[in-house]
Amino acid sequence: MTASTLRIGIIGLDSSHAPAFTGLLHDEHHPYHVPGGSVTHAYPGGSDDFEMSYSRIEGFTQKVRDEYGVAIVSSPEEVAENCDAILLTAVDGRAHLELFRRIAPYGKPVFIDKPMTVSSADAAAIIEIAARYRVPIMSCSSLRYAEELTSALQDATHGDVIGMDCYGPMALQATQPGLFWYGVHTVEMLYRTLGRGCEKVVAQVTEEHDVVTGIWKNGTIGTIRGNRRGNNQFGALLHREKNSQFVDVYNHPKPYYASLLEVIMHMFHTGEQGIDPAETLEIIRFMEAANLSREIGEPVYL
Repeated sequence: MTASTLRIGIIGLDSSHAPAFTGLLHDEHHPYHVPGGSVTHAYPGGSDDFEMSYSRIEGFTQKVRDEYGVAIVSSPEEVAENCDAILLTAVDGRAHLELFRRIAPYGKPVFIDKPMTVSSADAAAIIEIAARYRVPIMSCSSLRYAEELTSALQDATHGDVIGMDCYGPMALQATQPGLFWYGVHTVEMLYRTLGRGCEKVVAQVTEEHDVVTGIWKNGTIGTIRGNRRGNNQFGALLHREKNSQFVDVYNHPKPYYASLLEVIMHMFHTGEQGIDPAETLEIIRFMEAANLSREIGEPVYL
């Protein structure tokens, strides 16, 4: 298999990431074109009880079919049969386990768009199924690979990282409870920086704001601030031993999803998972614990 012949399938045409990824792969004139393959088949899917799903399928399906020549098929299995690698971009995290269960036996590498699932039990099931069929998997938010965050983490001039405060919008969506809808973006930034090892979380909530504090086993503290007051900007303050650095994720023109797609394509070609599945499982558990803390107003141990 060569880079020019990698056939990529999409499962879930209810997310803006589906046409975005397709465009980056197909348009060689895009300033951030990602080489290595093209989208050949796609299954629309969709969730009847999720407006952000069913209201967008028709438009995104038309776009990838008419602008990029993608064949629209009637099942996830048909995508897996005809492709070398799969982008599972279904917007509904509740659907990911069953969709993955259907395609895992084909043994193709799979990227599962955020959130991997909306429960740690489902996430653990996906990881177990992937191991059984030896399927390379990866799941994350594109904010994890924002270029300014990558640059900040590579610059150790001011010593080791000793903490991080992340912020971003945190709209709530009934079908993707609590942090799972938009909180996942800031949680991914936090874990890209601090890694595994969070011991407990506590959430403080008002009608317009959430602040979630995580305490790691080594004593590091990381926070995320989510707002529902109209400010849709993401960012972070990265604390090092000798200085604190503002991470302006908008300071670089490269889209987050282009940076993410480069990592995905590396996995598709090499089988090397860009993120340890154990970390992804802890991220899901972090959000699950934070959601419980939101409800009971007390710390929750992971």
